[in-house]
Amino acid sequence: MRVITGTARGRKLLAPPGTDTRPTTDKVKEAVCSALQFDFPGAVILDLFAGSGQMAIEALSRGAAKAVLTDADERAVRCIRQNIAGCGLSERAEVLRSDAFSYLQRCTAAFDIAFLDPPYGKNILQQILPVLAEKMQRTGIIVCEHEPECKLPDRIQNFYLQKQKKYGKIMISIYRQPEEL
Repeated sequence: MRVITGTARGRKLLAPPGTDTRPTTDKVKEAVCSALQFDFPGAVILDLFAGSGQMAIEALSRGAAKAVLTDADERAVRCIRQNIAGCGLSERAEVLRSDAFSYLQRCTAAFDIAFLDPPYGKNILQQILPVLAEKMQRTGIIVCEHEPECKLPDRIQNFYLQKQKKYGKIMISIYRQPEEL
């Protein structure tokens, strides 16, 4: 894994040890980041279930102002901290060991872009998306990586499913609010 572009371009990223984390493939990461490239500058990012932290790191490398990365696994948190430091992004990143629900319940920040890549097969997205929607800016973007069998709603509060694309065994769903709201 490497950072695709931006200030940390080409830096190698570590993956947490074990099989609990599925790093996003380069093809998927590149597609998502290309779709959001004009949304990154100055954005505040949330990376729930961060794993290696590569999605938030890519956003920071492309000009995001700040990122909060959470993961419940201590090995993943250590890996994220190493990757952030190795890319020279420590001053703009906050790395927390926390499960996503606990973090969102105590969080007072509002985010511009949120990345979610929870464990597959546990219906976590359906439960957490309504909670997350409350923490998003009006112009926010929610990006979910999930298995194709996971059926997500067309609407989560004021966020509507804008785009959905399948990449092999991975599905990407992107939610935004309509401009006229």
